Amino acid sequence: MADDPKTLVSTDWLAQHINDPDLRILDASWYLPGEDRDPKAEYERGHIPGARYFDIDEISDTRSALPHMAPPVEKFMSRMRAMGVGDGHQVVVYDTAGLFSAARIWWLFRLMGKTDIAVLDGGYRKWVAEGRETEDLPPVLKERHMTVQRQAHLVRDVTQVAAAAKLGNHTLLDARGPARFKGEEPEPRQGLRAGHIPGALNIYYRKLLNDDGTMKTVAELKTLFQASGADLSKPVITTCGSGVTAAILSLGLERIGHRDHSLYDGSWAEWGQFDQLPIATG
Repeated sequence: MADDPKTLVSTDWLAQHINDPDLRILDASWYLPGEDRDPKAEYERGHIPGARYFDIDEISDTRSALPHMAPPVEKFMSRMRAMGVGDGHQVVVYDTAGLFSAARIWWLFRLMGKTDIAVLDGGYRKWVAEGRETEDLPPVLKERHMTVQRQAHLVRDVTQVAAAAKLGNHTLLDARGPARFKGEEPEPRQGLRAGHIPGALNIYYRKLLNDDGTMKTVAELKTLFQASGADLSKPVITTCGSGVTAAILSLGLERIGHRDHSLYDGSWAEWGQFDQLPIATG
């Protein structure tokens, strides 16, 4: 794998750079409702040395009824400052699943105009499997100034997605599993209709990953996107259940050099609750 500090780095790369003074590591582990796991408690039991815990649900727009929507700029800045993450830092973010929720934080940093961030390929699982060092100590935090320039073009709201679906001028890619996409399986969140946004294509996020939770090669990703029938001559909007695994598709697109992509932050947690929005099944 070609290491790229702006998208994806290997465990070898992180091991080589772990003592760099301007490196910051984030544990952004998160689980779906119903998995009955506590990522913060797991972090406290063991994490990559120096890692800070990034709480996806808390560092969000808590005024919204939707789950973990992108936080206001001021909140993001203040939380990062308190965690000692700021200007001039190279950030590496990981999760315990391999590659699941970490991509969401990669996207969030980019939304805030911070591009020196990479996902750890294979995550904590791979790090531990390779016998690398872990610790259960909280990191020593020293505040660091952070400036943010929100990149509005990287996020889409329900009105923009509805217009894109109607006009057909974007490619919509849904990262959920095929049964959820087709409406054959109930959503993990209560009260949501089953199905997908009309015109969307399904690329299950796991198809981008190997069995060990690492991301497939750039060549394999290109083949995968082409085989899905996705028209990459258009701008792409990624979507999923609540804006987490959509970011894996966004990361994959960035890896293959397709820069014109945005993420539907509300995703199915929003679209699925409004009867006046059309849905497709099958």
